[in-house]
Amino acid sequence: MATLLARREGLSDPVPVTQRYPAFPDSDESTWQEQVVRHLELANWVRLDITPEQSDLLGADARAGLRERGVIWPPALQTKGSVLASVGAGSFLGGEGGDEVLGVRRPRPLRTALAGGRPSVGDLRAASASVAPRPLRERRTLARLLRSDMQPWLREDFRRQHFRLVAADQAAEPLDFVGALAWLQRRRGSALAAGNFRRLAAEYASTITQPLLAPAFTAAVARSTHRWGYRSRTEAMAALFGDCLPRAVIERRQKTMFNRAYVGEGSRTFAREWDGSGVDHDLVDAERLRQEWLADVPSAISTVMLQSAWLASQQHAGLAPERPDA
Repeated sequence: MATLLARREGLSDPVPVTQRYPAFPDSDESTWQEQVVRHLELANWVRLDITPEQSDLLGADARAGLRERGVIWPPALQTKGSVLASVGAGSFLGGEGGDEVLGVRRPRPLRTALAGGRPSVGDLRAASASVAPRPLRERRTLARLLRSDMQPWLREDFRRQHFRLVAADQAAEPLDFVGALAWLQRRRGSALAAGNFRRLAAEYASTITQPLLAPAFTAAVARSTHRWGYRSRTEAMAALFGDCLPRAVIERRQKTMFNRAYVGEGSRTFAREWDGSGVDHDLVDAERLRQEWLADVPSAISTVMLQSAWLASQQHAGLAPERPDA
């Protein structure tokens, strides 16, 4: 969209800045990046090969960021300093929010069931669940979370309390697509991430905007379709970007993972040597948390505590200042 707008207004083409992770095949997006850049016929392209040290949430960049800024959300922001420094000052457009805006929202099962044709039993059950009263949806979500293996490092009482809050938050999502996208704008996690990314970019004399999370964009997306939204991510991508992206990208189903790239050798060394300090043992089982950090594919949710525990160890040793988290 930025390219089409620039050309329409007679401006210079935007310059794509992409990151590649040669050491981590499950984080490789180079094929998709190349297809988009080639399709748009962009002459300039900044390609950054990210080393395991640069992507590690306790690599040199991240450690310096933690000492300077404290713990921030999301944890991966601490790894972006060298990227911003290498490309220099400028105005950037990011892609945060795509999963939230174009992914499964509460009204989608209803849209699928009403799309025409004979819905399956599964479609009808999902649609019924989406229109159930809020207390019932909250109870069902809580039960599903408690049955899952999510966040096993939390003590049982606290895990239940935490999941109760998560269930209440999810049950608050409105049924109509306009309301669901407006609700996304109010979620604390999204607002924190966007705000912290802006502050980080400002440290490098740059600005960054996340257009997919902009209220004007989400309102336009909501107006572009049925009251219950799109039937699938592919349908949404085709409707919104079908005239400017290659079909293979529109129909892409693979999901890239960065868990291994973010929890590299620096993080694993700390996890192996960690003495359990820096977390509240009334709330957290330190040994289960260590096991998560050392897992083949560590949970991204656990990495906030990874950085928090490391920073606490540095503060205890007098190697980092005490500061509030953001």
